[in-house]
Amino acid sequence: MSELELIPNAIRGDRDALAELLNRYGDIVAAHLRGDINPQWRSVLDIDDVMQVTFVEAFLQISRFGGSDGSSFVSWLRRIAKNNLRDAIRALKCEKRPQPGNRVHSPAGQDSCVTLIEQIAGSTITISGKAGIREMTALLNEALRKLPSDYEIVLRLYDLEGLTGPEVADRMGRRRGAIHMLRARALVRLGELVGAESNFFTHGA
Repeated sequence: MSELELIPNAIRGDRDALAELLNRYGDIVAAHLRGDINPQWRSVLDIDDVMQVTFVEAFLQISRFGGSDGSSFVSWLRRIAKNNLRDAIRALKCEKRPQPGNRVHSPAGQDSCVTLIEQIAGSTITISGKAGIREMTALLNEALRKLPSDYEIVLRLYDLEGLTGPEVADRMGRRRGAIHMLRARALVRLGELVGAESNFFTHGA
């Protein structure tokens, strides 16, 4: 099948068509990125890490792709991959300087859920009372279950259970750089899901 047939089919939700496009053009994107990883990060991050997360994002974002040929698809995929790589390197640079306010102090409890909700919503919500916390916690868990499995797992381990980046990487069998990419994308997706399904984000103080 030609790219002129594959691309519109992929945009309409044909997963096999998108998989074929990724198979055709993934190596081209990987080759462009290969020189962008500084040697100091290669023990914890490599091209396969970047491309695995990029392919997941491609499946999530393909309906918004506006191109019509292979060249535009490669450019689109490269942008996603470069964003993933940038976020991973930024997080790796900050890994030894964690911000205490961004971590969970009450593993697997309501406090950890509220902390995660505040991270994806910022100051746009207020949660008051046990009933409000219970409702938002239920919504959060429902949204987590709708994420790609790796996204759900990384948020549950890192943000809800309070594991460190290296601990999460060991548990998931992934490099630390991949964990940072997964978490960055997972937070974005979770925010979109919770925001779409909740009144908290639009009516908070």
